Amino acid sequence: MRKTTATPADVARRVGGILAQPGRTEPGSVTETLIPGDGGPLRPAVHGVEAVAPGVIAGAGPVGRPGERPTVRLRDSAPEEQPRYAPEWLELREPADAAARAMELLDPLRIRLANLPGRSGLAIHDLGCGTGSMGRWLAPRLDGPQHWVLHDRDPYLLHFAAVASPRAAADGSRVTVETRRGDVARLTPDALAGASLVTASALLDVLTREEIETLAAACAGAGCPALLTLSVAGRVELSAPDPLDQEIAAAFNDHQRRDGLLGPDAVNVACEAFADQGATVKVHPSPWRLGPQNVGLTAQWLRGWVGAAVEERPELAERAEPYLAARLAACAAGDLHVTVHHSDLLALARPTGGAG
Repeated sequence: MRKTTATPADVARRVGGILAQPGRTEPGSVTETLIPGDGGPLRPAVHGVEAVAPGVIAGAGPVGRPGERPTVRLRDSAPEEQPRYAPEWLELREPADAAARAMELLDPLRIRLANLPGRSGLAIHDLGCGTGSMGRWLAPRLDGPQHWVLHDRDPYLLHFAAVASPRAAADGSRVTVETRRGDVARLTPDALAGASLVTASALLDVLTREEIETLAAACAGAGCPALLTLSVAGRVELSAPDPLDQEIAAAFNDHQRRDGLLGPDAVNVACEAFADQGATVKVHPSPWRLGPQNVGLTAQWLRGWVGAAVEERPELAERAEPYLAARLAACAAGDLHVTVHHSDLLALARPTGGAG
């Protein structure tokens, strides 16, 4: 399945004449350029390691078919090979994700987990786990033995997640891991039987209303809380504001809502869906705050953010190209600061064992 994709960098590619700037090529690295065909759609030209798996773009989202939105594919589709997210991109964003997640939600989560009835140790399901960054962040912050069930559609990413999973909880208790390949948008209470907690990162915004309602019902049926982090909020702030900022932001948000996906509306829909299932819902901001220490991530995010906006509104292309060039130059010089707003959601479902 994915990881990241709900974020702008998942569409970091050339769109409407905007170049995805290739990075430095070092031994064992991969860089990407996108070049136009003979009047056809833009196609990726990957340079560097020839062993890179087909369909992988380093530092961006998966390669899609012409006309297909380049984000995670959550639903069953034709039997072609599934697109996959490059581990390099997930590694690039992991420190910013870790710094952004709302620590304020951990205490109410710990209290609920400590009071779950009839549990010996924690069984935690991580949906759309990617390379396992959520587990690496959360497992060392929770006490007690933990068994993580990692869900993703991509066996390649599941391998990374399993290998790099944490081995100890906050109190030194053992952490174990298993992987399950499948479509997380179709979870049922039976799939979550025995779960103590459901987690996900950057997932809600690439779901539909129906899929979020299915997820909420599955968590309620299993009687387990859900910690769903880093959903895009649809707001971006850049230093040295430019008149084009808001136009690009609006176009990007519309791009996120394609094909019935919720994009920046996902958290509100999820709050309603979990509340309708009787859960107590808490939401807290979890913004990326990017500065000179995040030059690589900021540059990739910029390309994706502008690229998606131009894909949505091609009439922006002529103005967007110099805008992007100027923003990338400021980024490279360490002069650009960006706040990308996200929200974290904690839904405390009623435990099925009778505890409140």
